[in-house]
Amino acid sequence: MHGLIRSKDLELGRDPDTGGQTQYVLELVKSLANTSEVEQVDLVTRLIKDKRVSEEYSLSNEFIELGARILRFEFGPSKYLRKELLWPFLDQLTEQLISFYSKPENKPNWIHAHYADAGYVGVKLSKYLKVPLVFTAHSLGREKKRRLIDAGLKSSQIEKTYCISKRIASEEEALKKASMIVTSTQQESVHQYSAYDYFQILKSRVICPGVDHKKFHHIHSTTETSDIDTMMRPFLVDPSKPPLLAISRAVRRKNVPSLVEAFGRSEKLKKNNNLILVLGCRDNISKLDSQQKDVFQQIFEIIDKYNLYGKVAYPKRHTPEQIPAIYRWAASKGGIFVNPALTEPFGLTLLEAASCGLPMVATNDGGPREIKLKCENGLLADVTDINKLKNTLEKAISNKSQWKLWSRNGIEAVSRHFSWGTHVRNYLFNMCSQDQKLSMLSSSGIKLSCLKGRSSLIKPHSSNTSESEWIIS
Repeated sequence: MHGLIRSKDLELGRDPDTGGQTQYVLELVKSLANTSEVEQVDLVTRLIKDKRVSEEYSLSNEFIELGARILRFEFGPSKYLRKELLWPFLDQLTEQLISFYSKPENKPNWIHAHYADAGYVGVKLSKYLKVPLVFTAHSLGREKKRRLIDAGLKSSQIEKTYCISKRIASEEEALKKASMIVTSTQQESVHQYSAYDYFQILKSRVICPGVDHKKFHHIHSTTETSDIDTMMRPFLVDPSKPPLLAISRAVRRKNVPSLVEAFGRSEKLKKNNNLILVLGCRDNISKLDSQQKDVFQQIFEIIDKYNLYGKVAYPKRHTPEQIPAIYRWAASKGGIFVNPALTEPFGLTLLEAASCGLPMVATNDGGPREIKLKCENGLLADVTDINKLKNTLEKAISNKSQWKLWSRNGIEAVSRHFSWGTHVRNYLFNMCSQDQKLSMLSSSGIKLSCLKGRSSLIKPHSSNTSESEWIIS
């Protein structure tokens, strides 16, 4: 719902809201639009008029590709707001969507809500239009609250920052009203969603995200390797050392300061490796939000504490096109990808890294567990214990023959198990296997719409066609 999504050049890591879920929704839109069964996909999000962000976010209608577009609606103040500040204005969006989708030519057959805020809107829209609802939380409020408390935050601080009570209540209502719940892993269903009163395992479907194998592959060129060397050179005394690479948003949940602390405590890692932190783009740390500033402040203090200058790189800017090259650069030097997040519902970056031939060390939670089970391309770590994380990193980077096996395993397994084509086929199959959809299938067509922030709607096409049309927000 935050609105920082566009058809290209996603600003991943710009702030706490522009993470993997944003990329997931856009990739899903494109993949559905490229499926023969799907005619049209609309991605619905917030319209923003703010000089601090690109003018592209103020376009009410944006073409993505044939059969896919972004629709933006104004609600609340015109300026950009992080998603936690949007709750008071979501009813405004609901009213606009009811008006838009109530028109016979627009009325959906299906709504897919992504994330708690869109779940709130999706429940109301579903009820008014009398169409089924699908829900994907991506990151659950109860689990997030538990992990943040474990990390030392007070309940009052969590409530103030994340509106966690409102979020959990909306998740409960979405789980209660949804006809189908889509999760990325079995672990999410069994251990995370099951903490909710209204979750029903029979409504849950595990559909793993995919990877764009055209972008994320293991064939690197000397040109791109040289470009990334240039990016890292101002930070590193010896850029040839195998890197420990982390790519994430600068938010507390990603637990990056713990990674820096583990690196600082290890004489072995400091001697033999570099630490690379790609934490989104920034111009001036003082202009970041309070959470991001806090994360960077912790990182800089740890670097100073252990005198890690020349061993840690934290580039200020990168383009989306450079991310696959950074993975391949790290792989070419025998590095490891590290995801130290406190909680990780899935972890698309782990799949991207594996597809580029880069083994992993990841949090022993959620998605990484199932990725390791299928890929056997690295180790899991207890990231809440700094010394255990340090020991796991030392073990992962010490055996070259093991590294080569992990690299080959990851490339092969991601190609076999994780593609957007497979994701969409499973998605459509499960949608069409629901009892509520049998009557829809007897009609002439389907149109799906997704609300980014995130919700999806499906609506009937004309009476004289057999093609399906989808809208996603």
